[in-house]
Amino acid sequence: MAWSFVENLPTDILHVPPLAERLPFNTSTFFAYILPACLSHHVAALLVILPGTRVYRLALWPLVALLAFRASVYIDFAGGDPLQTYMNLSVALVMFCFVFRTLEWTFLKDPLKRHLRPVGSSLSTFMDALDLSTNVRGVGWNWSRSLHFPPDTRPTLRVWFAGYVLLSAWYHSVVCGAFHLATQAFSPETFTVLSGGTIFDATLPPLIRYIRSSIITVVVAVAIYAVMQMMYDIATLIGVLVFWQDPAQWPPVFDKPWKADSLRDFWGRRWHQLFRRTFVVLGGWPLKVPFGRVGYVLGAFLGSGIVHNVVVVILNQNVEWWYMLLSFEMMAVGIILEDMFARISGREVGGWIGRVWTMAWLLAWGSIIIDGFARAGMFASTSVLDIACPVRGIPEYYVTALDRWLRDCAP
Repeated sequence: MAWSFVENLPTDILHVPPLAERLPFNTSTFFAYILPACLSHHVAALLVILPGTRVYRLALWPLVALLAFRASVYIDFAGGDPLQTYMNLSVALVMFCFVFRTLEWTFLKDPLKRHLRPVGSSLSTFMDALDLSTNVRGVGWNWSRSLHFPPDTRPTLRVWFAGYVLLSAWYHSVVCGAFHLATQAFSPETFTVLSGGTIFDATLPPLIRYIRSSIITVVVAVAIYAVMQMMYDIATLIGVLVFWQDPAQWPPVFDKPWKADSLRDFWGRRWHQLFRRTFVVLGGWPLKVPFGRVGYVLGAFLGSGIVHNVVVVILNQNVEWWYMLLSFEMMAVGIILEDMFARISGREVGGWIGRVWTMAWLLAWGSIIIDGFARAGMFASTSVLDIACPVRGIPEYYVTALDRWLRDCAP
């Protein structure tokens, strides 16, 4: 019996229960599943800023990975409502980042150093570790000095800064709600149900089909931008007003991505860099060893594709795996082509031609990404943003009229 227990232990520990068998999120499951994962992550952050702790970090990482896995798959944060599946998705992404951030910390030789603290604060190893564990871009830490942080034009006075961020959160919540409703209005039969559907309507001629799918892609991209900006604004308010952090610790998360004049400019500077380190650790560094700079670029986008594929699989296991991997790898191919052009011509990609090239490539392969989300049923999720949207009827009316006009244009 004892041997049978040992044989079945890995299967029992790594068993992924069906959604119907998951535990509800409450105080008991918080202390049993969520808190241990968060504490282990914090302990890893504490160890990586102290010298001589590499052995302890090596011993701790498997426990961090196991606790993060348990928190991801054993609790139903959606409360049994399939339309709230994005709650489970959000927690799974956080735990995924826990695993790969601590994996990076495990193999670092030198302790991480912090060089930016709130004005008037005293040195505290515990608070430094807390900041590191929640600071995904490494603002104020030595490991992020090579990263791009957008210039900050917001007010510097705390009160006015908080007011500006609050208005930004409200504005982007309205934009997100409106564009999510607009997305669903393109195909209420498929985009409002968990089984999902494609953005490429096979009943339309190729030209009309791809014009329609391109419009849907742009609408969804705006919704994604708005929801991420809104969530960052809320986190900024909590950090500045509740934990009394310095506004400088919360630089802008986007840098006007619509102004990108190259794919490198878009992905490396203007789009958010929240998960960049995770992608690099997951794929960039491993492939850089055998393939150099090209391997680094391909590997980083491979890591991004893997993470986005995890997102899709959590929502719907029936979506083909290649959607995210191919699309994000083609983003890497585009950057490599830009590097080849610069080497051959002696000029960097840029200007209005660069903008046309960038948006065309993003639209072509971004449509595949958005189609993967659509097939996974992501657009069916509902939130308070949709209900509270003060212009709810406007996007539905105009999108329905636009979709009808596009279908009428078909011969």
